[in-house]
Amino acid sequence: MIVKVTLREKEISGNRKSLYLDFYPAITNHKTGEPTRREFLGIYIYEKTKSPIDKQQNKSNMELAEQIRLKRFNEVNKPEIYTGAEKEILRIKEQGEKSFLSYFRELAEKKKESNLKSWKATLIYLERYAGNSIRFADLDKHFCNGFRDFLLITKSLRSERSALSINSASAYFHKFKAALNQAYDDGYINSDLGKQVKGIEGEETRREFLTMDEIGSLVRTECENPVLKDAALFSILSGMRFSDIENLKWENVEVLEQENYQLKFTQEKTKGIETLPISKQAFELMGEGKEPQKQVFDGLHYSHHQNRILSRWLGKAGILKTITFHCFRHTYATLQLSHGTDIFTLSKMLGHRKVQTTTIYAKVLDESKREAANRIQLCF
Repeated sequence: MIVKVTLREKEISGNRKSLYLDFYPAITNHKTGEPTRREFLGIYIYEKTKSPIDKQQNKSNMELAEQIRLKRFNEVNKPEIYTGAEKEILRIKEQGEKSFLSYFRELAEKKKESNLKSWKATLIYLERYAGNSIRFADLDKHFCNGFRDFLLITKSLRSERSALSINSASAYFHKFKAALNQAYDDGYINSDLGKQVKGIEGEETRREFLTMDEIGSLVRTECENPVLKDAALFSILSGMRFSDIENLKWENVEVLEQENYQLKFTQEKTKGIETLPISKQAFELMGEGKEPQKQVFDGLHYSHHQNRILSRWLGKAGILKTITFHCFRHTYATLQLSHGTDIFTLSKMLGHRKVQTTTIYAKVLDESKREAANRIQLCF
């Protein structure tokens, strides 16, 4: 029986359609062993073209998809035409023709809002560097090193008058390498480029933190969002990141004997499973216990609106430093060191994989000591 192989389109987000092959009757999926009617190609076209470039991109992608359709027709109906080695060569060639930018965009859309912005910015810089039709076949060490060098000299998206900062370049190239690693795992590229290409080393930046007096001022100052205030103070007392506080559920909270409390959770950033002792004050900030699956800080979500509320709260408290939510974690670390907690214990409390990561806070503390020493000046 002849298997019909038809090229079809499926509407997806972002004014795009995903191209796929429809087999009738169904064929066997070589990975799962199960019958299937569909094979998505990882090739996309724009539903509404906005420029001649978009039209040309659609035309090229449709031609490529038709070539793949004909090859798949021959593979399923005339298997004797191709040897195993030839089929693998065809597969590699087909994968290479697929759009890396579309793949990168798919990865970006799975990221949370706090990380999504950085992935989207990386995508813009990729298009600035090599245009909007980057294929997997285009990716090699020369391409990757070229993109690395481009980030080091290009202008910032915020201002064409200033160069992209080293730390931003480092962050964007890190996202690019993460996509390369995922593409290698998914079989789109045949060499582990992410490990072969050197990253961009970021510059050490000043880590802002709050003093005890400033924390006291925050405690006494009302915030438009009481949940945000409680979460911020909880971070100061526990050292937890915003993402981990946001995801914290009552099932993660353990009440031990003699008013001892601890949290068991999976870190959002490292995916490591952590057991974190917390103080009675931190426990009390969580409020009344609820069902195990309920969010501890109910209603806490990242948004630009919440960032503005945070900024206004800090301003009302008379704090003029540039403070983000992550600075509350820095505050916890710096205060722990200043009160005698050793660097190894602090590293475990923060969930760092390497103690070297924690030493940055010791440098911050040393800098604060130097500033304090210079405050007293005698007149001779």
